[in-house]
Formats: sequence, structure tokens, C-alpha cells
Amino acid sequence: MVGKKSRFAAVLALLLLPSLAYGAAAVTVKGRLAGTQKLLNPVWNEAKDPASHSYSFREPSVTTRLEARTLTAQIEKEVAIVAVSDAGGGTVKGNMVLIGGRAVPSTLVITQGQSVQIENKDPFPHRLYDTGNKGLQVGDTPPTKARTWAPPGPGKYEIRDQAAPSLRAWIVVEPKAMNVAYPDRKGEFAIDLEPGKYKLRAYHNGDMVGKELDLVVNPAPAEQPLKSPLLVADEPKKDEKK
Repeated sequence: MVGKKSRFAAVLALLLLPSLAYGAAAVTVKGRLAGTQKLLNPVWNEAKDPASHSYSFREPSVTTRLEARTLTAQIEKEVAIVAVSDAGGGTVKGNMVLIGGRAVPSTLVITQGQSVQIENKDPFPHRLYDTGNKGLQVGDTPPTKARTWAPPGPGKYEIRDQAAPSLRAWIVVEPKAMNVAYPDRKGEFAIDLEPGKYKLRAYHNGDMVGKELDLVVNPAPAEQPLKSPLLVADEPKKDEKK
């Protein structure tokens, strides 16, 4: 079990490296997400549908609070934080890893014209395809092998797997993206940007969630914390937290 966890952590760490190579002028913007407890994992919600014929080996515990039983998103791999600029010109590439029957990250944002490499680290083949029939045709990706795909244009693409129906992932092509980051489990994140004006967005399940945050990056200091959190959903009221 320890080996599997270590391998997953190593894969995630590699994926979350900054997508862009910046010079000495780059500034690290640090912030946090708010409202993440309202982001739900779509795979678990889909599994509740009796027509899906899914199975669960867990019985709900009546002694566990309802909010603790809600299968919310794993934000460190399901939420992508994107800095966009009207100036455009970014080159954001993307890599996705299939491991443990899941895609890491499950929401990937790239700029137009970039390809996505999808690597299979599971001991069984995956048969990926895009649900919109826009170019990613069904095909085997054997263990230790990778598949490369270039989405045809801007927009959202949902990726599914004939071999593992619970696997769902999204690729977003955003022409104005300048860089992408992923949060840790606490919702804290850091994103490298050149000085300028940006809007920060959060994407979940391939869609923008919450509210954009206006951002001005100054030439100095090298680290600049956000004064306000990036809202991915409205934070619960005090009576909802009880």
C-alpha cells in the first residue's frame, strides 16, 4: 500500500510542475481556493443512478455527519487554476497519467495548438475516446505506453474509457491561458507569471466554476500573495457549517 501511495504522489508531483518556462522576471503568485467543499465528484454521483448498475461495498454510517459522507472532489487533481490574459501568447502544454483507474489530473487545460500526452501506468490497457467524436477515436493504450492527441480547437472535451467506465476526464483548450497550476489538499496553490494583468479562473469537470479573480502581477517582490481567495463556489453560511 505504501508503494502505491508513493508512486501516486510522485506522478502527481511531476504533473503539477509549471507548464511554462519563465526567465528571471517570473513572479510566483500564491493563493488559496474557497468553497471547495461544494465541488462534487461526478463519478460518484453518476454511480448513484440505478441504471448504471454500479455497486458499493460501503454501508452509510449513521454516526458520521452527513457532510463528512459527501464524496466531494479531490481538488489536488480535479481543479485546475488558470491564469488568462487578453494579450494571449502563452504556450501551455499538458500531460495526463492513467493510474489506479483514474486520470491525473482529471481536468487539464492547454492552449490552442498543443498536444496532450496520455500515459498509461495501470497494469491493464485503457480504451479512451472523446464523447463528442471530435478526433480521439477508441483505441487501446497498453500498460507503460502513451497516446498523444491534439484537440482540434478551443472548447471542452470529455474523455471516457470503454475499459473502465468510471474513468472521466476533461481537456479544456483555452487560447488565452498563460499558465496553469493545481492546488494541494488544503486548497493552497502557487502559479508563476510574468508581470502584467490577468484573470484567475478555476476549472472543475471541464467547466469554469466560481468567480474570476482580477490579478495584477508587479515586477517585485518575487512572491506575491493574493489578498482574496479564489472562489470556486459560494462558501457555506455559519449555520451550514454546524
